[in-house]
Amino acid sequence: MIATEVRKRFELPPELSADAPPEERGLARDAVRLMVAGPGGVRHAQFRDIGSFLRAGDLVVVNTSATIPAAVDATRACDEHIAVHFSTPRDDGTWIIELRLADRTGPVRDAVVGETVELAGGASAVLVAPHPDVHRYVGSRLWRAQIICEVSVADFLATHARPITYAYVRQSIPPAAYQTIFSREPGSAEMPSAARPFTHELVTELVTRGIGFATVVLHTGVSSQEAGEPPEAERFWVPSATARRVNETRSAGGRVIAVGTTVTRALESVAHADGRISGGQGWTELFLGPDRPALVVDGLVTGWHAPEASHLLLLEAVGGDRLVGDAYDAALAARYLWHEFGDSCLLLPATR
Repeated sequence: MIATEVRKRFELPPELSADAPPEERGLARDAVRLMVAGPGGVRHAQFRDIGSFLRAGDLVVVNTSATIPAAVDATRACDEHIAVHFSTPRDDGTWIIELRLADRTGPVRDAVVGETVELAGGASAVLVAPHPDVHRYVGSRLWRAQIICEVSVADFLATHARPITYAYVRQSIPPAAYQTIFSREPGSAEMPSAARPFTHELVTELVTRGIGFATVVLHTGVSSQEAGEPPEAERFWVPSATARRVNETRSAGGRVIAVGTTVTRALESVAHADGRISGGQGWTELFLGPDRPALVVDGLVTGWHAPEASHLLLLEAVGGDRLVGDAYDAALAARYLWHEFGDSCLLLPATR
């Protein structure tokens, strides 16, 4: 069985990285493969069959954050061409950014405090401090930066940026492909992709089966964390109406099914020790893992995460290490596709 702790590694064959949306492969969004992993083992289906594994009274919680264009071409003072990934705006007006190599294979590692990066469109980014470790003067992947431009950063990105992509994506993808049907509030640097396979028709079918839906907002930063890196602080909002529906579902014996690690993080950030939640908003630094298992979420719809990603610990916090390990073993054996345009998994551990 795969050991899915962050400090362990499994090998992901390059051909299992989905390099284009399923629509480009001749599939509807809800026709991607779905693995359902539970105490009885794993089962294989299409995503559109997910209703067969849920039951009346369950509550599906989705993230309504919309993906913003967040990658901008840039040039360093040494004339090196790079890309700047805008991750998260901070309350003091600065941004957390990542400098990426032009070939999209990894981060720039030799930037220094005070360096000015010229952005396409006439703006610039001045590197204020390494992030999150302000004392890491060499090799930092993320930076806190002051953005200098004549318009708001949101307007600048809308005009000059494109969606963030990585080296496994081999073609230009239209911006609409990076939105889910639930996208409403712009703010995510990268798509909350677990919800991508949902269609309006599928949601209608699930509602007719007695399955409820509720919403949260969590704006994701860049998802390119390296081995052992914890997730960044992210802005979230759990409406009081959603908290009420979650508590009612749990009291009635239904299951709370989170669509994605973003939803899980948001719900668990407002959890009480007894599993009830309250509405709330702000910044969350919650790191779910062995020291903090899930208290609220009973099941999780997720994509497939890269080796050593910190998200694997979050999956274990919901499903347990054995269930997650069995699922990843089965996904590799059955050649499921990884990343934001890949296949899906529904983790359904034993009910509480």
